[in-house]
Amino acid sequence: MKILVLNCGSSSVKYKLLDMTSKEVLGSGGVEKIGMKGSFLKHTKQNGEKVILEGEVLEHQLAIEYILGVLTSEKHGCIKNMEEIDAVGHRVVHGGEKFNSSVVITDEVIRNIEACIEIAPLHNPPNLAGIFAISDLLPQVPQVAVFDTAFHQTMPEHAYMYGIPYSLYKKYGIRRYGFHGTSHRYVSRRACEFLGLDYNKTKIITAHIGNGGSITAIENGKSVDTSMGFTPVEGLMMGTRSGDVDLGVVTYLMEKEMISTSAATTLFNKHSGVLGVSGISSDMRDIEKAISEGNQRAKLALGMYEYRIKKYIGSYAAVLNGFDVLVFTGGVGENQTITRERICNGLSYLGIEIDPEINRIRGEELLISTSNSRVKVVVIPTDEEYLIASDTMELVSN
Repeated sequence: MKILVLNCGSSSVKYKLLDMTSKEVLGSGGVEKIGMKGSFLKHTKQNGEKVILEGEVLEHQLAIEYILGVLTSEKHGCIKNMEEIDAVGHRVVHGGEKFNSSVVITDEVIRNIEACIEIAPLHNPPNLAGIFAISDLLPQVPQVAVFDTAFHQTMPEHAYMYGIPYSLYKKYGIRRYGFHGTSHRYVSRRACEFLGLDYNKTKIITAHIGNGGSITAIENGKSVDTSMGFTPVEGLMMGTRSGDVDLGVVTYLMEKEMISTSAATTLFNKHSGVLGVSGISSDMRDIEKAISEGNQRAKLALGMYEYRIKKYIGSYAAVLNGFDVLVFTGGVGENQTITRERICNGLSYLGIEIDPEINRIRGEELLISTSNSRVKVVVIPTDEEYLIASDTMELVSN
């Protein structure tokens, strides 16, 4: 079965075509700068060869037409025609309380995704644009929605509620939803497969850390707490997001700087975090370079970034009453070896001990803890597209 996975953002569409029978990636890539000057499609062939095709792409349907054209082209393609695509799986950021698992897309599902636009105005509209485009271009092909929030719907009420009047939760659905759920679900399952553990009898803390980041506590296959909340700005300090901040700071700055709620949202989402503290970049490679040159603000930014991760892992160790496995994933988790080392060295009280030599390896599935470590520490590169394709195949087959 050949499944096309789409991840539609506000100005981009990422894609991956997988043959689930052979578990091969036939083609992948993305269209960038949709609706802007300099639009382009970057395509990676099955043999690893990369192709960049430039052209004006004004909206998401044109982007998806472009993608389908490349996948079926004689020069760059990997399938003869669009009839070879058996199903399409979509990453949908917000499913609210309506969805606790992936679903086949129907008119009712679309209405419920639309109902979540109010709490995910930046994400759900482009996700829907991708769904509508496939409905027009491949009307006979079944589609599946895989929600970032679904995995966290198992959180207990005391973990997801905020300390605000309960009436506001009932009226507006204000609660912690969590995000990165597809990644946390994939890496936690894969870690147990890699280690030979029973997923349904294991306590796991997953650290999806990169430009965006979240930590999740997983007990016996279920998410019981996660660091992101009503929006993805809560929790860890990230590349451009502030993470946890006193609400009083928000209202104080709005008053002092005389800025609107929209401007405040932009400030805490796009100009804060590692970028805001360092004044240099949100990219950890730039931060490491600046630190090596003696930049103290870059050093402070990285120290804050790592401290928040360590603090959340410690708090979730308490939530789980001890844990068996710590998983690192995401751009930083998979590649920033010194960050992994510093975080783990600060968790020695939990019996965590890593092998510094093995830990130097980047971007591979690894057991980096020693045989003496009470907690197994692993690096698992995330593969959200594979999990989306897997869910899609299961639902369509049934």
